[in-house]
Amino acid sequence: MTREAADMAVRTEETGTEIQDTQSRPAGGAAALWGIAILGFLALAVSFSARAAFSLAMPIWSKEGWPIAFTSEIGAAALIVMAAVAPLAGNLLDRRGPRQILVTGLLIVGAGMTVIACARQSWLLLPGFSLISAVGFGLVAQHVVATAIAQETSSKRGLATGLATSGSTAGQLLLVPGLAWLMQSQDWRHGFLALAVGAALLAIVALIFLRRGARRSAVTRQDGETFKQRFVALLKQPVFHALYWSFVICGFTTTGAIETHLLPYAALCGLPPLPSAATYGLLSGVNLLGMILVGWMTDRLNRPLLLGSIYILRGFCFLLLMRTGGDLAWLTVFAVAFGLVDYATVPVTASLVASHLGLRIMGLAMGLIAAGHALGGAAGAFWGGWVTGAYGNYDLLWESSLGLALLAGVIVLLLPGKANSSHAADAPATAG
Repeated sequence: MTREAADMAVRTEETGTEIQDTQSRPAGGAAALWGIAILGFLALAVSFSARAAFSLAMPIWSKEGWPIAFTSEIGAAALIVMAAVAPLAGNLLDRRGPRQILVTGLLIVGAGMTVIACARQSWLLLPGFSLISAVGFGLVAQHVVATAIAQETSSKRGLATGLATSGSTAGQLLLVPGLAWLMQSQDWRHGFLALAVGAALLAIVALIFLRRGARRSAVTRQDGETFKQRFVALLKQPVFHALYWSFVICGFTTTGAIETHLLPYAALCGLPPLPSAATYGLLSGVNLLGMILVGWMTDRLNRPLLLGSIYILRGFCFLLLMRTGGDLAWLTVFAVAFGLVDYATVPVTASLVASHLGLRIMGLAMGLIAAGHALGGAAGAFWGGWVTGAYGNYDLLWESSLGLALLAGVIVLLLPGKANSSHAADAPATAG
């Protein structure tokens, strides 16, 4: 099948028949693609900065008598809610496109940040972060943006995905240090109020500039095909299980271990809040470069080998973190090394889902994989809170993350480099 034909049709897993895309692909070309990419970039910047703000506030709340073990459980509960929302968001994306999901998600994030900013008692973090904000995070997520990009383009898919999803770290490069300043010099509530305003304003921008209904594409489910049928079809795919379980580990080692516990770990080591937050911002900046670089590499290299190497290198980064102690220089070295392999898994995983599982079902597949990531993150957040409460240090968390990251690398290296022929229409032109 030629590249032109591949752009006009997708094959179904069950029958092998082709669904024509001549009417469902909207006009707009590059302008439409980069419009989604820019809005996705900005939306992820706000969403992930809001998630980072929770971790940033944990040491402050601890001084106010809100135990880290309790706030860790709040963070873990939020990740479980995100896991429940992610498949639903992915399935809706397959049917209606990104506009409705991103606008609604941003408004919900803003509402959750407002509740947290008004909290005078610790129990209000539960509805504010674990319920309201978590639903918004599940909608304004990397898998939504990555799927929307894949649906718009069949060439340079990895690079476009890397650029768009790098918003999850780009915003934190400037926003997290700024939030740290607000929380330290003013009141921690001001940081959450600023995020609420930013989310609301961006929701208005997305409502105005994203096309209505973009994109109800050829990946729309077949007539009469239920959510259950699509879900069962994915469970029968070994590739799905490999990508799912590796992403569960990805969540444990990033969202659970680093996003939740890096700053509390730095505080436990005696490092000042502002330099620690600046180091976290450095990690985010390097993360941005890593995502773009790996996105570019995704279109050119053997993708299972690339993804497996990322996981293995990530594992060794935890050796650097265990060397940190109270040395800011070592924490900086870790931030640079880990930043290169932090979210770099996203463009490669999205590309493998598109080619090996198919665009028709990519939204649901990425939603389920993102749910696994959130569950892994919840396990990491809870484990880290329990470890520090029981032993007074994070050593066991870092050792667990090291072993699990190496395991994820082995799982991914067993994937086939080429897509199954039934998904040939979805495969990138040059990816291995």
